Amino acid sequence: MTGGRTLVAGVGNIFLGDDGFGVETVRRLVLTGVPDGVDVVDVGVRGVHLAYQLLDGYGTVVLVDAASRGGAPGTVYLIEAQAGPVEPSGPAALDGHRMGPDAVLALLATLSASTGGVPPERVLVVGCEPASLEEGIGLSAPVAAGVEQAVRLIRRVVSGETVDDKVIGDEGQAAGVEASDRKAPSC
Repeated sequence: MTGGRTLVAGVGNIFLGDDGFGVETVRRLVLTGVPDGVDVVDVGVRGVHLAYQLLDGYGTVVLVDAASRGGAPGTVYLIEAQAGPVEPSGPAALDGHRMGPDAVLALLATLSASTGGVPPERVLVVGCEPASLEEGIGLSAPVAAGVEQAVRLIRRVVSGETVDDKVIGDEGQAAGVEASDRKAPSC
């Protein structure tokens, strides 16, 4: 296993406003370059593809997505997620174009057993509180500001820096580090 490899995956639908946060964040991350051993991909709405890619022996996976957690729009979160079974979210969970990080993580044990793939050792979610998930292209102003904060946070994570329980960005917004309740956020 290549436990030192890291995958950063942008998740979301660019046609639903702030749901495009993950896609835009990884686009900006790629523009500025990433260290060796870090793969950055725009997964978009291809949840099944992401589930299989997570089995490629990555030590750390960082999923980047919009995350409705009740904070102010634009708030960036760092969430320690756990791969494995989560509560089923109904029939839409297996829709390849509507699989949020929670549904993808729920599939890992099954896919690993059937394919022999190696699930990641650690899964983090960098999420941003959306202002609007209505149809339309483009991020709201607070979420657009959160993109740069998320890029800085991801750089710290992939470089191996310890991230305290609060990370303050230039805009003064806090990125809370929260333990997952076995369910990664989804929008």
